[in-house]
Amino acid sequence: MKQIEVKIMQQSYLLSCPEGQESRMLNAVERVDAAMTRIRDAGKVRARERIAVLAALNMAFEIGDHETAALAAKEQTEALLAAAAATPAPVTTADLTEDDEARVKNLLQRLDETLGDDGRLL
Repeated sequence: MKQIEVKIMQQSYLLSCPEGQESRMLNAVERVDAAMTRIRDAGKVRARERIAVLAALNMAFEIGDHETAALAAKEQTEALLAAAAATPAPVTTADLTEDDEARVKNLLQRLDETLGDDGRLL
């Protein structure tokens, strides 16, 4: 483990960090510092411990929102995939018997006659 020194609300901390994860740790430190600074600058809370607890609660609430949104997106994706799997494959001419093909051609011809020159299908 590597140790890095960081500052949160102008106070130094020595943190252990897994090798190769320094940028993630620094990003997390920046987010915590910003959250705590916002609470302190709002002027309602001055004690560092209370600010830290409020910042942690706010961040946990945000994580919960993201998890809920991710779960809803996953469920929606699964529902769409299930619906797509349940949709029958389109019928192709290879699936038609000669009798079916004759009936389709007859139907198309009748439609063409009904629609006239303005809407000829064939």
